[in-house]
Amino acid sequence: MAYIGRSPLYGAFERQSLTADSSTVSFTLNYTIGSSSSVLVSVAGVMQEPEVGYTLTGGGTTLLFSAAPTAGDTIFIVFLGLARDVGSFLNSGIITAQTSEGTVADNDEILIYDNSAAALRRMTKANFAPTVSLTYVTRTRTGNGTLATDTVTSGCAVDNVLVYVNGLVQQPTTDYTISGTTLTHVVAPAASDKIVIRELPREG
Repeated sequence: MAYIGRSPLYGAFERQSLTADSSTVSFTLNYTIGSSSSVLVSVAGVMQEPEVGYTLTGGGTTLLFSAAPTAGDTIFIVFLGLARDVGSFLNSGIITAQTSEGTVADNDEILIYDNSAAALRRMTKANFAPTVSLTYVTRTRTGNGTLATDTVTSGCAVDNVLVYVNGLVQQPTTDYTISGTTLTHVVAPAASDKIVIRELPREG
């Protein structure tokens, strides 16, 4: 018989018959499925509604009817789609083991989906390493009651540095300003004050 419209792309679906005895409600499936909507279930010629007439248990390996089918009823299942078990990837060259969360080694591999190539790709931790280095600069000195300026790296702005005087964070533009490579304190730190200037990381 010819199809009206588009014909099926992938041939026949898998089918499984069940034997009812008026008491059994749980049946083991021949295939693991990922959703109750991935099968068509017929009992005595009546299609059953997913999650109403039946549900799945056992991680998609068992069909559980809401009421036991009557002995003599013809019951069959048509599998519309099968679940892909992660275990089937083991030793395939994509995944070599299943482990719990832990430290990721540099040579560990992960799978990502490449939209441009419409394919899965294997990548290692090294592929995600930063391609730039970060420079951290910390400057310290002791106040003398008169010196109100400190030197910072060219390109620093008031929001790119943290300034501490005796452990207290100074407020940008209120307690200090920066022009070029010169940081100027609004009030010169007192003698013996401990001054720490931390320049936030920048690409270097």
